[in-house]
Amino acid sequence: MKIRNSVLESNVFLAPMAGVTDISFREIAISMGCSMVYSEMVSAKALHYGSENTKELLRISPKEKPIAVQLFGSEKEILAKIAGKLSENEDIVLIDINMGCPAPKLVKNGEGSSLMLDPKKAAEIITEVKKSTHKPVTCKFRRGFKMGEETAVDFAKRMEDAGADLVTVHGRYRDQFYSGTSDREVIRKIKESLSIPVIGNGDIFSGQDALDMFETGCDGIMVARGALGNPWIFEEIHAAMEGRAYERPGYGERLDTLILHYNNTLAYDGAYKAVREMRKHVGWYLKGMPNSTEVKNTINYETDPEVVLKTLASYKEKLAEKS
Repeated sequence: MKIRNSVLESNVFLAPMAGVTDISFREIAISMGCSMVYSEMVSAKALHYGSENTKELLRISPKEKPIAVQLFGSEKEILAKIAGKLSENEDIVLIDINMGCPAPKLVKNGEGSSLMLDPKKAAEIITEVKKSTHKPVTCKFRRGFKMGEETAVDFAKRMEDAGADLVTVHGRYRDQFYSGTSDREVIRKIKESLSIPVIGNGDIFSGQDALDMFETGCDGIMVARGALGNPWIFEEIHAAMEGRAYERPGYGERLDTLILHYNNTLAYDGAYKAVREMRKHVGWYLKGMPNSTEVKNTINYETDPEVVLKTLASYKEKLAEKS
C-alpha cells in the first residue's frame, strides 16, 4: 500500500489505543503480521511543555517498524511545531491527527471527536501541520458527533481539500462511544467521494470481519479492540485475505505470548509499572480459557512480577496436563 511516498508491505494496521498500544504491544503486533503500528495517542501540548511521561509514549524499538505517531490537540501552531520535530525521526512513517476520540476530557478541551463539530478548525490544523513536515499527514475521525448527524462525508472532503494524505474512518458516532455496531456504509461513501486512501476501522474481530470491511472498497483496515489479547488476529486476517485456512493458537501458545509480552514490558517499564499495566492484558489473553478466574484474581492483586510469571507458568503446566 502506498501513502504518498511511503510504500508499506500490506494494508492491515494496528489502531492507536491509549494505555494499550505501547512499545511492547506494538512489537508483538508487528511480529504477528501487522503492516504498520500506531503509537498511543500523544498530547502535542504535553510534548510542547516537556512532559517526561508523554515523551515515553514515543519510544520506538527496531522491532516495531513501520510506525506512525498519532497526536491530539486543538492548537494548530503547537500541533505543527511538534509534528515538525517528530519528522526528524526517520523511523516515523506518518503523522496522524486524532479527530475521533470520544473521551469526555478531550471533547471538553475541544480535542478528539469535538473537532468534527468545527470542520473549519480541523481543516486549518491539517493545513498547518502539512507546512511543518515532509511526512504524510493523516487524520482519524468518526461517522459523526451526534447520533443521526451524517457529517462524515463532508468532513472527509474538507480534510482532503486541506491536504490530508489519508483518512481513517470509525463507523460509529461519538455519542455511541464503543456501543452498538460500526456502520460500514459510511466508509463506502467516503471512499467513493475521495481520491486519497481511506482506512476502515470498527468491529474487526476476525478474518471474515476484515474481508467484510474490504467490501466497502477501502484501501486498508485498522484493527483496534479485536487485537486485545489476540495479536494473532493479524495472522488470521492475512490468511483470510489469501484464502487460506486458519487455526487459532492453542492455550500453550497463547500463554507463551503473554509471558513474552509480560517480560518485554518489565524490560521497558520496570516492575512497578509493568505489573499494573499488564493486569488488563492478562485478562484479555486469558479470556475464555478454562479455570482462569482464579489466575486472573491472583495476578490482579500481585505486585511481585516473579510471582506473576510463576503463576502463569504453573497455569500453563496444568492446562498441558489436562490436554
